[in-house]
Amino acid sequence: MTKTHGQNVHKLADYRPYPFVLSATRMRFRLSPGNTRVHAELSLAPRDAQQAADLVLDGGKAVRLLALTIDGQPLDPAHVTRQEETLTITAGALPRHPFLLETEVEIDPSANTACEGLYISNGMFCTQCEAEGFRHITFYPDRPDVMATFHVTIDSDLPVLLSNGNPVGQSQGRAEWHDPWPKPSYLFALVAGDLVAVSDSFTTRSGRKVALNVWVRPGDQDRAGFAMESLIKSMKWDEDVYGREYDLDVFNIVAVDDFNMGAMENKGLNIFNSKLVLASPETATDTDYERIEAVIAHEYFHNWTGNRITCRDWFQLCLKEGLTVFRDQQFTSDMRSAAVKRIEDVQALRARQFREDQGPLAHPPRPDRYEEINNFYTATVYEKGAEVIGMLKRLVGGDGYRRALDLYFDRHDGDAATIEDWLKVFEDATGRDLAQFKRWYTDAGTPRLTMIEDWQDGTLALTFTQETPPTPGQAQKLPRVIPVAVGLIGPNGDEVTPTQVLEVTEASQTFTFAGLGARPVVSALRGFSAPVMLSRDLDDATRAFLLAHDTDPFARWEAGRELALSALIAASQGKTVTGDYVDAIGRLIADDAADPAFRALCLNLPGEEEIATRLSSEGLTPDPDAIHAARELLARQIAETHLDLLSQLYEDMKVEGPYIPDAAGTAQRSLRNAVLALLTRIDGGERAEILFGIASNMTERMAALTCLLRRGRGQAELAALQDQFAGNRLVMDKWFAVQPMAAPPLQAAAVARDLSQRKDFDWKNPNRFRALLGGLAANHAGFHAADGSGYDFTADWLLRMDALNPQMAARLSTAFETWTRYDPGRRAKALAALERIAASEGLSKNTREMVSRMIAAGR
Repeated sequence: MTKTHGQNVHKLADYRPYPFVLSATRMRFRLSPGNTRVHAELSLAPRDAQQAADLVLDGGKAVRLLALTIDGQPLDPAHVTRQEETLTITAGALPRHPFLLETEVEIDPSANTACEGLYISNGMFCTQCEAEGFRHITFYPDRPDVMATFHVTIDSDLPVLLSNGNPVGQSQGRAEWHDPWPKPSYLFALVAGDLVAVSDSFTTRSGRKVALNVWVRPGDQDRAGFAMESLIKSMKWDEDVYGREYDLDVFNIVAVDDFNMGAMENKGLNIFNSKLVLASPETATDTDYERIEAVIAHEYFHNWTGNRITCRDWFQLCLKEGLTVFRDQQFTSDMRSAAVKRIEDVQALRARQFREDQGPLAHPPRPDRYEEINNFYTATVYEKGAEVIGMLKRLVGGDGYRRALDLYFDRHDGDAATIEDWLKVFEDATGRDLAQFKRWYTDAGTPRLTMIEDWQDGTLALTFTQETPPTPGQAQKLPRVIPVAVGLIGPNGDEVTPTQVLEVTEASQTFTFAGLGARPVVSALRGFSAPVMLSRDLDDATRAFLLAHDTDPFARWEAGRELALSALIAASQGKTVTGDYVDAIGRLIADDAADPAFRALCLNLPGEEEIATRLSSEGLTPDPDAIHAARELLARQIAETHLDLLSQLYEDMKVEGPYIPDAAGTAQRSLRNAVLALLTRIDGGERAEILFGIASNMTERMAALTCLLRRGRGQAELAALQDQFAGNRLVMDKWFAVQPMAAPPLQAAAVARDLSQRKDFDWKNPNRFRALLGGLAANHAGFHAADGSGYDFTADWLLRMDALNPQMAARLSTAFETWTRYDPGRRAKALAALERIAASEGLSKNTREMVSRMIAAGR
């Protein structure tokens, strides 16, 4: 190990197999809030009987060792060393043959505020063991390449006792579970509490009947039905599309109120943040429903891509997460609109991952080192990891992709695999050399791709130049394989050359199209075929032409997006805005044949963070106040110019009948709400006030409330929402989040500070804390207020949370990620806030690593 920032650095190059094989784990839990006893029996054997090795077990500081034996015999204390988070038994005390290691420990779940390991959420015992939470339960080789079967006994007077696998014994105050599939400790799960189940079943394609349960607190049953529907859809889809069948007799999902993450794929017992399970039209938005459907699918798909095949070490995290994100994206595309889903995924990638690549936290999808693994659950690992899978599929084709995946499942079932294993499967299945493609996994940064056109005598030449800017620890970047999907559109708007995938593999490369009758307009990077920034010399008139005529939905949307960004950047720089974008949007508003969801995406202007990212990438200093003003100005200009069209469209998109969270209804509501946001600039909130009063669903109520708050109104509506839903934690999370998010920028930090003083700001609950601080961070000009109030408020609360829940504090510290791109005044105030955090005595290693990396970027 080496040191940096005062912490241990784990390096990929240092990986060594664990010197012992663990074949079976038996555990017995005697649950008690303050003193839970955990008895563990580990069936171990030396990996090499000729090579003596110490046995090193991971174990947190709060794990109290009561007993330790090998084959029933106590150990001489001279052979046992306890350090901060490890327990070491010297080689001299270990047999050279298979042996049974037994431990008895005591832990205090009631004192576990980090929501990691075994803890209590409102009286319910639950676990979160990824990435390294199991070591806070007992002493164990807590690493993903050590896999064993588990037999778990739970003793408790609580009515529902759950663990991984199949139930094999039940009696008063006791339950036994057996998981026959070897798994690493991070996939262990236990839940015990007063719960009720929404139950159903699924018959697999081989005819096995699987019992399905969504466990919730009493009273929440009526909000769990959609989660069950989503699970059944996921199981069917995975059989149909990937040929993957579920492999246990039961599949359980549990909704938990206090959870750091969205959900966890523990084998046979998925634990979910309750916001990703519970939904009703009155309490959840369309976005909530779609998110529930996607995350239920994601965690279920992990059964094969993450559980049956896991990752060898945490450096390979993107192998399971990137692949599973790609699979859940495919699923949502099939359930809803593929075109809209693709655009939404690109928006999310650019908002989070491109920003990550441009800042001090940039890292490759597979990093070669880390200090705290919980800090690498990032957009780069998840979303960019999925984009890399998508590029692979595009390069080898659908048939090649399916052959490779079938081979992957056959070859590596039961393995802890690596990126090398993954790429080798594709090479063997398709015959393709992927040595250069591997750079997508090992190199950080977003490639900048420049396209230059040359037209001569019926031949169009496209020259592409690629370059990836330096990132922390990686100055020089070699060219990557970049698939660029291109189509050609004639002057009359007809497509003359359908989509072709050009493979850019060199620093500069030219492709030609001959025999053309007239110079075409190039539709480039169709479907966002690679996660790059494309630069080309394109005027607004040509962008407007593509918005009107491009046959590729993404490229059409992208043309409109570039038009909008061109106008917004000009306005933020004090320049005159041309009418090309406003005119083009008018034509789209009037296009009744276009998908309403697509029209909604085009009507939603680029966010302020996206504008700042674009300005920064062009070497300009973003001014948050000017960006906010420019966006408001353009939105008002669109509304004034197309007032009649928008007013009619608002009426036309009204959804009649009961609320259904299907694709069609969601699309109509999304377009109507996008129109409402524009019209509110003109009517001051008149329509929004009426909609809030008559709406029968949370989607329309939150859209109306957001519009009102942005106009400095909405206090009566906030009070009405609070009166109705004061006891509903998930709705009140929305209530806390929307206020700082939609507040006028100069008031945002003050609004957040006032909310933080309320008795119902249960900041120890991760969802409530995330709602308030995330809401402020989402208000770009508010968080980056010139007086530093946004920075100071956030730093105050990060310090407070760090002492309680370091993971949560570290993750939300990324609000400061882009501080170096702003003006000197803002930089000084942001740096002061970061240095105040860093100087705090007892700061966790999680937050210290993040803050230290961000501070270093400014030096």
